[in-house]
Amino acid sequence: MITLIVFLPLLAAIIAGFGNRALGNTLAKSVTTGALSIACALSWPIFLGFLSGTMEASVVQVLPWVQSGTLTFDWSLRVDTLTAVMLVVVTTVSALVHLYSWGYMDEDPDQPRFFAYLSLFTFAMLMLVTANNLVQMFFGWEGVGLASYLLIGFWFRKPSANAAAIKAFVVNRVGDLGFMLGIFGTYLVFQTTSIPEILEAAPAMSGATIGFLGYRVATMDVLCILLFIGAMGKSAQLGLHTWLPDAMEGPTPVSALIHAATMVTAGVFMVCRLSPMFETAPVALDFVTFIGAATCIFAATVGTTQWDIKRVIAYSTCSQLGYMFFAAGVGAYGAAMFHLFTHAFFKALLFLGAGSVIHAMHHEQDMRYYGALRKEIPFTFWAMLAGTLAITGVGVYHLGVGFAGFWSKDAILEVAYARGTDLGNFAFWMGTFAALLTSFYSWRLMFLTFWGKPRWADSEHIQHAVHHGHDEPEEHNPAIQEDAGHDVTHTVPSPNYSAGTGGYHPHESPISMLIPLGVLSLGAVLAGQLFAPAFLDSAAFWNGSIFYNEPLIHAMHAVPTLVKYAAFIVMVLGLAAAYLAYIKDTSLPARGAEQLGPVYRFFYNKWYFDELYRMLFIIPAFAFGKAFWRFVDKGMIDRFGPDGAAWIVTKGSAAAKRVQTGYVYSYALVMLLGLVAAITWVLF
Repeated sequence: MITLIVFLPLLAAIIAGFGNRALGNTLAKSVTTGALSIACALSWPIFLGFLSGTMEASVVQVLPWVQSGTLTFDWSLRVDTLTAVMLVVVTTVSALVHLYSWGYMDEDPDQPRFFAYLSLFTFAMLMLVTANNLVQMFFGWEGVGLASYLLIGFWFRKPSANAAAIKAFVVNRVGDLGFMLGIFGTYLVFQTTSIPEILEAAPAMSGATIGFLGYRVATMDVLCILLFIGAMGKSAQLGLHTWLPDAMEGPTPVSALIHAATMVTAGVFMVCRLSPMFETAPVALDFVTFIGAATCIFAATVGTTQWDIKRVIAYSTCSQLGYMFFAAGVGAYGAAMFHLFTHAFFKALLFLGAGSVIHAMHHEQDMRYYGALRKEIPFTFWAMLAGTLAITGVGVYHLGVGFAGFWSKDAILEVAYARGTDLGNFAFWMGTFAALLTSFYSWRLMFLTFWGKPRWADSEHIQHAVHHGHDEPEEHNPAIQEDAGHDVTHTVPSPNYSAGTGGYHPHESPISMLIPLGVLSLGAVLAGQLFAPAFLDSAAFWNGSIFYNEPLIHAMHAVPTLVKYAAFIVMVLGLAAAYLAYIKDTSLPARGAEQLGPVYRFFYNKWYFDELYRMLFIIPAFAFGKAFWRFVDKGMIDRFGPDGAAWIVTKGSAAAKRVQTGYVYSYALVMLLGLVAAITWVLF
């Protein structure tokens, strides 16, 4: 069964990719969507089997892989509780994204290629989560990096899409260098890449030291920090996060699949898979906690100022990943995986809902040109409302009811507080303030999109639809190509409430796009309610697949009531602030931005990370490359290599040409000189 789940997406990707246009759009879509639907249907019984306790962990060998001295490992598929959780997340979201793409990509001329890329990505992610050794995990790790590059740059005619794909690839390579060094170091220390063997031997290495960069450092700390640097790149943590917002240049289904439910959660999965190893590295855990908490608050502040609907949700993803990491950092790996599980449903729902809005508004992504859409696209409105209620954590603790995010995010805040350390308290307060900002920017998105008055007439994309009378694929729209990837820059934001409809009438998405919204809405509403006891309170459910800190979980339930209600209180405050600013008094955002001045611009420009990296790395790298090309490549290699050889041949040919005079006496003279030289050589 596990072999079918993993390899069906690969088979579908090969058929759709090599068949391409000869296969036809419908057949390519049917093969890939059908394969993912079967994989999804086979994954849920495995998960439910571990949930009920009727299934045991197992390893299925596919084939022997490498045997070189002491380095020996097979290609095998590990199935335990942690794998089962990831299987249902990956296959469910991927199957729904495949179905959604039937409608969203309906007018795209390259549909077989797109669906092949989606299935290839899913296969790579499944290889990652079923890995039984670090090399196989790295194979899947790089596979999702390659597939994300192909999907982000799918519309390769757009320069901004190409630039975003390259940026994602390069930034991830920085993190992957740390991951590779971590794998090399782990093999050096443990003489194996087998994950079970490493985790079994890890406790014995606690307190050991190793030479690194000229210092003696704790072995497990340096190994775990190097591995976590890989997670920082793949999961867009602070410092290596800059690729994630730009990745919104890909089609919206790509955003939902890669940047909400699967690829960006690979780092969280890796830390939880290696949790017994991380538990022997307290400095590394503190580092994970700090980076997670800092990312959580950083991304939330930026999300409050963005106008592009997909970028708001992208920064929200970055922030929610921060929650998962600081949960793992304080030792609550079950809570981290629970938030990963619930987040997959409500974040995929929000991305696909945003895609439905963009589809209705002729690919307009600036929320300032939305408004009053709840009556025009009611199904999309209710679906996004469910996703918003889930991400903001609406629920009541004493009644034991709430949306998905209420159960998982509140548990993370409680466990951070229960940890009782300075960094745990720091994470709790950062997470609580981020929850306030999450509520604000989430309801801001809802109010700007679905409430207020129509503000469609000033949109260049919408006016293009009015004048041409049809929906043109995004990558073929000249207006979108011209502005793609560039925020509309305003020092002081203008809500643009006076525009009106401009003769445009939004339309609800086709049924193939609405079915995934409905299914994901059920997950956003019920996933927390149904699965919280197993994920948070059951060591038997995890059954050794992660490190389960039972005393910490007991302490989590004993935190003060005010701590339990902290997330709910700040959610209400964020909702009230968004209502006041975007419904009650719509002049308030512009006045507030003007008064805040530098602070607003700092957040709007994403803390100037891109500008800083451009100054520190990109400009010097280009300058070094130009100098190297001028003085080494052209000045030395070309000069003394191919150019020099060509010069010698040219000059030698010119000299030889002078000898070829065409006169007999000239040739006789040369023959005579040659004869004299030969006799001289023989005599002397």
